[in-house]
Amino acid sequence: MIRTPLATGAMTIGLLGGSFNPPHLGHVHISLVALKRLRLDRLWWLVSPGNPLKSHAGLKPLKERLSRSHALARHPRIDITAFEAGLPTPYSSEALAALRRRYPRTQFVWVIGADILVNFHLWRNWEQIFSTVPIAVIDRPGYRFRAMASKAAQKYRHFRIEETDASGIGMLKPPVWTIITAPLSPLSSTEIRENWRNPLMQSDHSGNWNN
Repeated sequence: MIRTPLATGAMTIGLLGGSFNPPHLGHVHISLVALKRLRLDRLWWLVSPGNPLKSHAGLKPLKERLSRSHALARHPRIDITAFEAGLPTPYSSEALAALRRRYPRTQFVWVIGADILVNFHLWRNWEQIFSTVPIAVIDRPGYRFRAMASKAAQKYRHFRIEETDASGIGMLKPPVWTIITAPLSPLSSTEIRENWRNPLMQSDHSGNWNN
C-alpha cells in the first residue's frame, strides 16, 4: 500500500488530482488559490499513473513526474502523493472513496480547474464524485462560460454556493460546489510539454512557495 500524507480528523484537505505531465506553475497557482480561498489546512497533489480519458503516449514515468512535482511545489502545506497507484483502478471516484474510508473524520475538498468541469460528465462515476466530497472549481482563462454551461454544472446548479461562502465549503455535506474567481494563470501541461527537457524552463519552474 502506498502511503498518503499525514491527515487528522480536524483537518480540511484539498485534493488536486492529475497526471502532472509535467507539473507546472499553473498547478501551483491553483493550489495557492485553493489554500487561501478555501482555508485549507493542507493540499495534496494526487499524481496519477495516467488519465483514463487520455492517451498514455508521451506520458513520463510516474517516478519522474513525482520527482518534478516535489521539486516544484516546495510549499509547507502542499504534499505530493502517488496514492492512486496503489489502487486497483485508475478512476478518481475510487480514489476518493478510498480516502473517505481511510480518513472518515477528515474533511476533503476536490479541487479542479474550470477546464476540467467542461467535460466532467465524461468521467467514470462523475455523479458519485459530486456525492462524495465538496468540489471547488478554480477559474481559468476562457473556460468560465463553458464550465458554467457544462452538463455537470447544470445538473448541480442548485447545489452551487457563492464564492463568498467558499471558505467553509469543506464543512458542508455534498453535493456542494463553487467556482472561484482569482488572478488567472493560462499555463497548462499541454501548452508547455514541448519544453519538458528545456533546462531554462525547469529552472524557472522551481522555487520556494512560502507565501
